[in-house]
Amino acid sequence: MAKTPIENRTITSVQLTHPERVYWPGDGISKQDLLDYYALAWPRMAPFVVNRPLALLRCPDGIEGPRFFQKHAWKGINPHIVEIADPENKESAKLLKIEDFDGLAALVQSAALEIHPWGTTIDHWEKPDMIIMDLDPGEDISWNEVIAAAREIKERFATLGLASFVKTSGGKGLHVVAALKPAATWPQVKGVAEAMAHSMSADNPDKYLSVASKAKRTGHIFIDYLRNGRGNTAVAPYSTRARPGAAVSMPLGWEELNDRIGPASFTVRNAATRLGNSSTDPWADFFEAASELKS
Repeated sequence: MAKTPIENRTITSVQLTHPERVYWPGDGISKQDLLDYYALAWPRMAPFVVNRPLALLRCPDGIEGPRFFQKHAWKGINPHIVEIADPENKESAKLLKIEDFDGLAALVQSAALEIHPWGTTIDHWEKPDMIIMDLDPGEDISWNEVIAAAREIKERFATLGLASFVKTSGGKGLHVVAALKPAATWPQVKGVAEAMAHSMSADNPDKYLSVASKAKRTGHIFIDYLRNGRGNTAVAPYSTRARPGAAVSMPLGWEELNDRIGPASFTVRNAATRLGNSSTDPWADFFEAASELKS
């Protein structure tokens, strides 16, 4: 099949059916619009989604229709979405990965409106290459309080000798992600994340919460460390969110964190300028900055 140019940046052999189908009705964003956005994001996004086990939020009729959170294949799955066996349980249902932009285009065709990878690649299944701290604020928490929490996590990672990076969640909060050399095991990585969350909560119990209790969420920032267990996931850098507004999870430079940028400021519609060839990639040296975890 002849390859089709997408925005003159990335090509794919995946044929979109009904490219005019609208995935975000309130924003008028179609399947083709989503593919065009990902074509721009792909050079920066690829290392965070290629050859990683994926969980997908699929919305075949757009964000206002039924949705399915899927880790395994479905009937008629596109061949560019590759099935892989979990080496810890080869008898269980196979997991999913993509290998290239064709795979991402196949996810778009399959209405995968959120992409949630593991924090590791299949080259080192049992050794994560990142720690993810998800800051989930209560309704009455200000954005500046979320920024302060992110900066505190950055400082705590620094005391462990880890470089950290920040991105919007595309929802309500921020994700602070530390780059790891794949040496520590899942339990070790999760243990460090859990200890950090509990320590922050103990130091500032009126500000932070490290237990997933919605009843206590008011007036607190929930520091979610549970993204770091084996098989757990977090939304990928540059992934869209299946919510009104078509926000994306956008990597930022630490110097950009201010009250002019909110958790859902970047969208499919406005991301093009930020993703242009002349713009700076704030996560360009993510993997080069990785260090071994000292628990």
